[in-house]
Amino acid sequence: MRGYFGIGVESGDKSGNLGNLMRTAHGFGASFLFTVGRDYNKDDTFSDTSRTDKEVPLYAFESVDTIMLPARCVLVGVELTEDAVDLPSFAHPRQAAYVLGRERGSLTPEMLARCAHVIRIPTSFCLNQATAGAVVMYDRMRMLGRWPARPVTMLGEPEPLLEHRYGEPISRLKPQAKQ
Repeated sequence: MRGYFGIGVESGDKSGNLGNLMRTAHGFGASFLFTVGRDYNKDDTFSDTSRTDKEVPLYAFESVDTIMLPARCVLVGVELTEDAVDLPSFAHPRQAAYVLGRERGSLTPEMLARCAHVIRIPTSFCLNQATAGAVVMYDRMRMLGRWPARPVTMLGEPEPLLEHRYGEPISRLKPQAKQ
């Protein structure tokens, strides 16, 4: 899969959710994790049996103003707002950091203002924080990964992936011969 992503929470209030989110992010290949306005402590990882804190960097930002992301990394809020883009219609940026609100609340207005995009999972009510993160990461993997097309019917077979064709380097400086 091309690109990279990180995922984090703003003011998360349930330790088990953060540990579960960390473990799931590790499984989906997150490049980094972060918290905003929340102290991380060892109790947060009791549900993280993959020991993500030893494998994936975890950044703790004091506030929205102190968030530092890599160059070209786009902050994407996950929130049920009227103007949010439904997840199945969202084109994930190659370099993205997804931020989820706390379990018993929403992303703050300051965080929403900082986000380049806000997406929502089209459900009839709010999902558990760790579950919402898993759905977003799965959707990212489906969109940016290299997968065969699904069959049209459940009795069909997936279309095989085409072999990658290697060719001569293409120079943008010199004109190409027309074929």
